[in-house]
Amino acid sequence: MYAIVDIAGKQFKVQKDQFVYAPSVEGDAGASVEFDRVLLIEGDKGVDVGTPLVSGAKVTGKILDHGRGDKVIVFKKKRRKGYKKTQGHRQNYTKVLIEDILASGQKASPKKEEEKPQQEEAPKQEAKKAENTGNQKQQDDLTQIKGIGEVYAKELNKIGYTSYKQISELTEEDMEKIADAVDGVTAETIQSEDWIGQAKELLK
Repeated sequence: MYAIVDIAGKQFKVQKDQFVYAPSVEGDAGASVEFDRVLLIEGDKGVDVGTPLVSGAKVTGKILDHGRGDKVIVFKKKRRKGYKKTQGHRQNYTKVLIEDILASGQKASPKKEEEKPQQEEAPKQEAKKAENTGNQKQQDDLTQIKGIGEVYAKELNKIGYTSYKQISELTEEDMEKIADAVDGVTAETIQSEDWIGQAKELLK
């Protein structure tokens, strides 16, 4: 089903659940709008052409956003008159979601309840946060490793190293990462003070 509707002097072919960029329409984002200048409706009963409008028909929609189109440069010049003029223009528009097309005597169809996947995911996200918080509370005391004081331990926690297991599995790439992030620590320091070996002993 579709309709031809006049919006602010411009004709649009619209269908349900379609977006239309119409000339600026008054109203805030989220507000409902109605367009009653319907010129034609095509539906199950055939085509109904207005003379010029289809009596009682209307198109309902919802304002999604207001915006402005691309700049258009207008240049005017008159030969041998010394007249030149340049100006720019950006047309205002409104993005409208077409919600329903109603022929004469029809009532708006009941709105379906909007799915709320974000709300369903919220408990999962909260559970994940709680799990992460629990893991943080159970983090190991890295100051037990010789060469790692409170300052270094805090810096290591900031970049994700919170357990003896992580320290015991350090690769050369990990050591370089730590050296770049923590002032005063180098890969040679980590190896010479045997952070990896100490962490493995603490895991036993």
